[in-house]
Amino acid sequence: MANICSQPFYFLKQSQCKGNWKIQEMDHPLIIHGHRLLAASLLLLVNLSESSPLLQGKSFPLMTSDVNEVSGKSFDYIVVGGGTAGCSLAATLSEKFSVLVVERGGSPYGNPLVANKMYYGFSLLQTDEFSSVAQSFISKDGVIGHRGRVLGGSSAINGGFYSRASDDFVKRVGWDEELVKEAYEWVEYKIVSKPELTIWQSVVEFGLLEAGFLPYNGFSWEHIEGTKIGGTMFDEFGIRHTSADLLGAGNPENITVLLTATVQNIIFYSNRKRNDTAARGIRFIKSDGSSDQTYEAYLNQPENSISRGDVILSAGALGSPQILMLSGIGPQKHLKNFGIPVVLDLKGVGREMKDNPAISLLADTKAEYRLPDTPQVAGIAKDFKFIVQGGILPISFNATRMPIAIKLAFPESKGRLKLNSTDPRENPSVQFNYLAKENDMDGCTEMAQVLERVTSSESVALFLKTVTKNKLMSTPHELRNFCKKNVRTYYHYHGGCTVGSVVDKDYKLHGVKGLRVIDGSTFFESPGTNPMATLLMLGRYQGIKIIRERENDSVFTSQEHP
Repeated sequence: MANICSQPFYFLKQSQCKGNWKIQEMDHPLIIHGHRLLAASLLLLVNLSESSPLLQGKSFPLMTSDVNEVSGKSFDYIVVGGGTAGCSLAATLSEKFSVLVVERGGSPYGNPLVANKMYYGFSLLQTDEFSSVAQSFISKDGVIGHRGRVLGGSSAINGGFYSRASDDFVKRVGWDEELVKEAYEWVEYKIVSKPELTIWQSVVEFGLLEAGFLPYNGFSWEHIEGTKIGGTMFDEFGIRHTSADLLGAGNPENITVLLTATVQNIIFYSNRKRNDTAARGIRFIKSDGSSDQTYEAYLNQPENSISRGDVILSAGALGSPQILMLSGIGPQKHLKNFGIPVVLDLKGVGREMKDNPAISLLADTKAEYRLPDTPQVAGIAKDFKFIVQGGILPISFNATRMPIAIKLAFPESKGRLKLNSTDPRENPSVQFNYLAKENDMDGCTEMAQVLERVTSSESVALFLKTVTKNKLMSTPHELRNFCKKNVRTYYHYHGGCTVGSVVDKDYKLHGVKGLRVIDGSTFFESPGTNPMATLLMLGRYQGIKIIRERENDSVFTSQEHP
């Protein structure tokens, strides 16, 4: 297992590499302002992490940051990106095959910014170029966004709200409904909890009901209209369980996790006689910027078999199209601008980029310090078009605010992703064109009015001891200006490698053998209240489908060659 003892912490230090944690006296704002409870809570966090069965010996796979442990080796499958979909996919494939997971970030274990609910949101405040668990970027629209850069991906930095996709979504994309249900349940049994509502979440719940988000549905896994309580990735102790925990549900002897390594491109093999191209492996570099030296890992090439493994991109809506382009797959003209040899002119790569436009209003009147609070309740209305949630987010290390946010679930506006450079550690350039379509702008102006009803509800006013607010906006012109100035992301990016234009219904890349994309970049819309639950499910679902496909191929081969 990789050495995680050198991870930076704010309150604790480890006198030895194994155990023996103690509070480190230091002038940190949270301690200065009397929040020693937060420091003490980390002792509980570390004890829980150290005692977790997922971290004990044989029940968890090899995790290493040493590129030499992987360089030159071969595996049945290579999963690029140990994020929300990638970990559940790798765990499933490991039941039958050897799997390499390459993650550009580090381990989430032992890092309080990931694991402890008391530090929800702090990871977004502390970003850097190479090593932070969240990587920030600014879209060409001028909107700030973040990407997960840690094993577990965005499931390690988000609000942890878990809700399935609607039945209509599952039918539209053509998935096996029974297998989808089984895959959801597999995830839920292992890492999802039913929350006990905090006081603020109960207030938000009543505010939604006052604003007309009816009926009241109580707790539900399903994506249904009205006000509901969803699942959470935080357990009863306030400890986050990310998709990385699912690796412990696979066969640990078949999984190797390479941390802090960034995939530079895919290695291809071209057979001129058969006029086809196949993925052969990957090239990768260290993520820390210390060296540009490249290393390679390969797919196993079994003899006398038509059934072979794949390189599978699970690097997310920004990462997967970026890696395809760096590998020579994408719009030919764009690739030539960067001197990248064209393997396949595939114009759909980087297109159909979408992000759900969102706006938020502050329920509180001033910044002060409250414990951060994750969303546990959602209001869903207007034929699933509007989704509202509230939380408590840090704006610094000693102050929080209480935003209530609403997103437009089905935006018509879409944009494009392009390369910024040939360095895979740099963010690509992306433009979402928020509210470019008139229907999206109309939806936003309606959302602003809905949001005012929630934030001005008697429940919110009573809790915060404030006077019910007057309307902030009244004319269509004021509403449009508010939307233009305040549009933000809900962090639900999707598109870039969509089914049909880039991959087929089995998530195999058009025109290249042994290469798949399995993540949110394949979606035309963000499923459910948010995509996390469905991406966790998708990894499991597609892993089972791949195993069945290999088994069928083996039966076919044995029948053809007795």
